[in-house]
Amino acid sequence: MSVPWVETVAHARELRHQLHRRPELGWAEYSTAAAVRAELDAIGIGWRECAGTGTVARLARSAPGRHVALRADLDAMPIGEATGLPYASENDGLMHACGHDGHTAVLLAAARWLAGHEDVLPGPVTLLFQPAEEGGHGARGMIEDGALDGVETVFGWHNWPGEPLGRALCPDGPVMSANGTFEIDLIGRGGHASQPESTRDPVLAAAAVTVALQQIVARRTPPQQAAVVAVTTLRAESAPTVTPDTAALAGSVRAADDDARTTLFALIEEIATTTAAAHGVRAQVRTAIRYGATVNHPGPAAEVRRCLSTVLGAHWSTPARTPVLASEDFSYYLQRVPGAFVLLGSGTRAPLHSAEYDFDDALLDPAARLLVSLAGAPEPP
Repeated sequence: MSVPWVETVAHARELRHQLHRRPELGWAEYSTAAAVRAELDAIGIGWRECAGTGTVARLARSAPGRHVALRADLDAMPIGEATGLPYASENDGLMHACGHDGHTAVLLAAARWLAGHEDVLPGPVTLLFQPAEEGGHGARGMIEDGALDGVETVFGWHNWPGEPLGRALCPDGPVMSANGTFEIDLIGRGGHASQPESTRDPVLAAAAVTVALQQIVARRTPPQQAAVVAVTTLRAESAPTVTPDTAALAGSVRAADDDARTTLFALIEEIATTTAAAHGVRAQVRTAIRYGATVNHPGPAAEVRRCLSTVLGAHWSTPARTPVLASEDFSYYLQRVPGAFVLLGSGTRAPLHSAEYDFDDALLDPAARLLVSLAGAPEPP
């Protein structure tokens, strides 16, 4: 028996606030997983554990049509909350600063509606409640544990404060960037600050490398190509009168695709090595791949856009350029099966990953409607 849609959304709001109070880091979402599984039990949907704290549930297993998967992520972040909300985090130093509490509540709202209309679903629907999106490669773990077995098309979404409520981004091709990190050790020779000629100053070299790396985007990549090279850490511990032996830099790169990220890594190594040598010190460069670009398949992306026109109205599209330079491990799913990822505007004041951020509850209704539509169920009233 189908629960009225207004009650489904109201319940999702209460659940979202409960999840917000109990944030947990990637691969440790024990309370969150228990809440998801309890909801699925209450709805009457069978589930199995996947990748530890992940959960896979399936409806309409015998339906003859296309097998669709819908994904939500579970994990929070190591950020102390500063919202002052009545349902603020009760776990010190942790908060849902990226809206995964909202994503989970939306998928559970969709699950409740789908369960009430399971007999008319055109094909099987798999619900993916994924751990460890925030750098933990949770999607990869889910896939390795069989989450996509039998799935033909996969859909996911993220709330996007940079765009107003009622707007969305879902292009063909890249929607979010590839990312990676770099670390650079500058190895010199320390000594007394009064005798610079006897030292090989790694602090000066680190400053020069930081400035030189800015030429990568400004002068070494096409202006039409989205890219970021950001030095985010500089360490050179010493005393006021002592030049240290070493200094270290670290930072992040973002690129429109995986090949462009490879180019950025090569340029970082080239520039760091030669700039360090010009200052009489040696550079050791280490780079690490994080997530690949999230690349939409044209057919599923067109399907999402058709559903957005129904859910949000004819003027849902935004002129914002893609790919946005945030990254997502939904890329793993899209490397395995066709699918699409959409960014839904929320218009919240605070940005993602801010201590003042909170998911906009006004997004629960349209986001859940979108998932219901992508699953092929009747439209809620």
